[in-house]
Amino acid sequence: MKNDTAFDEDTLHDVAIIGLGPCGASLANLLGQQGLKVLVIEKEGDIYRLPRAIHFDGECMRVFQSMGIVDMLYPHLLVSPGMKFVDAAGRVLIDYSRSRELGPQGWHPSYRFHQPQLEETLRKRLLDHKTVQVRLRHDVFSVEPRDDRVELRVEDMASGRLMTARARYVVGCDGARSLVRRFMGTELDDMNSHERWLVLDVLLRRDRPDLGDHSIQYCDPARPSTYVRGVGNRRRWELMLMPGDDPVSIVRPESVWALLARWITPDDGVIERPAVYTFHSVVARGWRRDRMLIAGDAAHQTPPFMGQGMCAGIRDAFNLAWKLVAVVKGRFPPSLLDTYESERSPHVREFIKTAVRLGGVIQTTDEAVARERDARMSANPEVFRTPQPALGPGWHAGGDVAGRVAPQPLLDDGDRFDDGLGDRFALVVAPDALGACAVSSHEQLVVREARDAAVRQWLNDLGCVALLLRPDRHIAAVATKAADIKSLVQRYVAGEHAA
Repeated sequence: MKNDTAFDEDTLHDVAIIGLGPCGASLANLLGQQGLKVLVIEKEGDIYRLPRAIHFDGECMRVFQSMGIVDMLYPHLLVSPGMKFVDAAGRVLIDYSRSRELGPQGWHPSYRFHQPQLEETLRKRLLDHKTVQVRLRHDVFSVEPRDDRVELRVEDMASGRLMTARARYVVGCDGARSLVRRFMGTELDDMNSHERWLVLDVLLRRDRPDLGDHSIQYCDPARPSTYVRGVGNRRRWELMLMPGDDPVSIVRPESVWALLARWITPDDGVIERPAVYTFHSVVARGWRRDRMLIAGDAAHQTPPFMGQGMCAGIRDAFNLAWKLVAVVKGRFPPSLLDTYESERSPHVREFIKTAVRLGGVIQTTDEAVARERDARMSANPEVFRTPQPALGPGWHAGGDVAGRVAPQPLLDDGDRFDDGLGDRFALVVAPDALGACAVSSHEQLVVREARDAAVRQWLNDLGCVALLLRPDRHIAAVATKAADIKSLVQRYVAGEHAA
């Protein structure tokens, strides 16, 4: 994207975002489309052109829908049938298959993608938001909180010039080694899974349908391995480093092709990227300190065994964006921002805990333990489903329904429910309760009558006459009586609910 090299040190931005990866770019789009003055600072001059994240789910696609980029993304995606965990003999231990039909979020449950293409799309969309300024090849080296703002000391890496940027709030989307997190003084909770793996991205020269579309987790104690079907001719293998492996020599071509020999040869493809990674499992304790916040890998890191690392960062952005807008525009008190961590941390911990459990299955290297595991699990393979945890305590009523992401029904005309909601709260009301609720649409709220069959069924299934959706499509509260609807809206939309 075009880098505007001018740097206005006099502007007080509403939000400064450090880092323009998928999480930072998503947050910038969500804030920009609501008119906030956003400054994005990124130290790299361009998108990293090699693959990294390769999976997102239907919930993330719903976030992209809210940004208006689905049509740009869709031609470059692959609907994934999911994953299987197999033992050394090929017997299924865990079946993590995904339907290729539309799921509850109104999109397919699983997509494969190429991260550079996703980042290009997010950056292209940023150009439509005139209140968003992006500074590439600028490096933040100091974060200094003040009573009414945060000041950032920034170096223009092209000229060496030092500058100061000012913002009401700063969000560190700056990765696992987050500078913002360090300035906040936030420490990490270790969830006890740290293993080194060799990640190999391959471009096939010819079609290899025999490799399959399912991802495969090879639970082989001799060397746990993973195969992932990417988009187009892209394939990925991940191989666990074993005792005696040299991280330097193992990335050399002769070592790589020896490891891949059971699947492909140099005649089949070219190695796009070999890299040794340590798969971490950590969660920050303290996602907000006054006017400083963190999101994405700065706040949590998860092993890749569920493909949820980037998804968690996109969820962070969706949860945080509407709250920053509400606080900056004076609709809600700053204490609303405390619900960001209280809601998101338990949610992401559940995903990381599950990924660690799955990693424990594949990363077993003791042969006796693996034999016992294989005999037990292959006799009764686990049918695994993605967890759907509720948010932790926060800006919702709790209970069995509130705090959970809402489904997105298809309407009678084939449109998706979210279309037309914008970035507002949405009150969904049964037809016979609409006249009695005395609530109408306004800048912060859209009222939608449940005329469509799927929406009426949704309310009936929940046993309510109305439900209130937050801008991030989570359910804030439900009403079982029409007389309760107005007070429900006042409590959550007007900011009367105690954060």
